[in-house]
Amino acid sequence: MANTSGTSGKSDTSNASDNEEKNEKSSQSTSSSKTESLPGPMEVLRGARAQLAELTGMEAESVSSFERTEDDGWVLRVEVLELARVPDTMSLLASYEVTLDAHGALTGYRRVSRYERGRADRS
Repeated sequence: MANTSGTSGKSDTSNASDNEEKNEKSSQSTSSSKTESLPGPMEVLRGARAQLAELTGMEAESVSSFERTEDDGWVLRVEVLELARVPDTMSLLASYEVTLDAHGALTGYRRVSRYERGRADRS
């Protein structure tokens, strides 16, 4: 019986150390998956353009500004073709401010200006 309990104690010790290793690996993978789960800037840009197009029905032509907010979200300025005209220089474009959370999900948007493609910015 002494041998049986000695063997049992040995496996309990090895099981405990195995569990500790598993817990360490699990916590390391959890912490790395949290940082890896946040999208990079290019993923955010692509996602924002797609989400805005889905909501407005208009394709984004370009992103004119892009910055991270204090709460790890994003603010973008996206240029959208609102009304195509001939000649193309008379087409109406709009600039939208798009806000996203840290994961790249669109949280809001608003049109901040509307202008003809051929017109320069006013100072």
